[in-house]
Amino acid sequence: MTHEVRAVVALEKGAPVSVETVLVPDPGPGEALVQVQACGVCHTDLHYREGGISDEFPFLLGHEAAGMVEAVGEGVTDVTPGDFVVLNWRAVCGTCRACSKGEPWYCFATHNATQPMTLADGTPLSAALGIGAFAEKTLVAAGQCTKVDPTAPATAAGLLGCGVMAGFGAAVNTGGVGRGDSVAVIGCGGVGMAAVAGAKVAGASRIIAVDVDERKLKWAEQFGATDTVDSSRTDAVEAIRALTGGYGADVVVDAVGRPETFEQAFYARDLAGTAVLVGVPTPGLTLELPLLDVFGRGGALKSSWYGDCLPSRDFPALIDLYLQGRFDLGGFVSEVIALDEVEEAFAKMHHGEVLRSVVAL
Repeated sequence: MTHEVRAVVALEKGAPVSVETVLVPDPGPGEALVQVQACGVCHTDLHYREGGISDEFPFLLGHEAAGMVEAVGEGVTDVTPGDFVVLNWRAVCGTCRACSKGEPWYCFATHNATQPMTLADGTPLSAALGIGAFAEKTLVAAGQCTKVDPTAPATAAGLLGCGVMAGFGAAVNTGGVGRGDSVAVIGCGGVGMAAVAGAKVAGASRIIAVDVDERKLKWAEQFGATDTVDSSRTDAVEAIRALTGGYGADVVVDAVGRPETFEQAFYARDLAGTAVLVGVPTPGLTLELPLLDVFGRGGALKSSWYGDCLPSRDFPALIDLYLQGRFDLGGFVSEVIALDEVEEAFAKMHHGEVLRSVVAL
């Protein structure tokens, strides 16, 4: 059977998105049909609309989502109809060289549903990050579904599907922030804010938020920042060093992804400290650092893929922290909107007016 649903589609590069009728097939082997309850509006969706990820238009947008499993295909045992799940875009294969080494968060062969979703005229759609969740229903690989506590509201839970997990994981999983550490986060959008919140949960003693937007710095204080730096007025590296006894922070997270901000992260860390890149760079950007400084300052320079998360491990744990009142996941939800308001949400996100607009279905 084919399911006819309403969904947000980017039909061509740079054009405003539209709500279209989309056909979703029943799940085949290894697949799951999910009734989407909520989906966050992420910068990645805007990048798809602008053609910044690929030119495989039309795109079915949306990927930061939670919902209920409606049906599963042959061979699926990890989830069953009725399960409340958060969707993820890195369904680990379990057999590649990373998985075989016991490092499944680096899986090199993640998979998606094999059947395409289509427009009403049969035109195949490219699902954003293999999910396509700005839709009443979507088809994914069953491994992209992670069961979590159903008492969590979908509007908050779905945010673990991308930005919040990326930032939290950059601090905790990749950066290894621990009790008593000093941490600086450069860039306080949704991902950077999640890194601030993750550092707080991990027990960091000093959390320095850096941004050029005073409004975002105020928000960062609500998520656990002990200090803020307006880098439009102050040299960020000097300010971070001054706040850490002249040494620099143990861990610095670059949630922007530009050569200038990563250079700041490199020099704002303590000797033998860790710099983590989680902001996604635009293609074509290059970085130049004195090799002697790379050698002489020691430590580690790391990139963080999806917060180096393992969804089956991390999603339920973060939902538990949220339900215990130890992690303000709901605080990332700036507004709840309808499907036909996604284009307006892109504009608000671009101007820094929201942390997350969330589509409720």
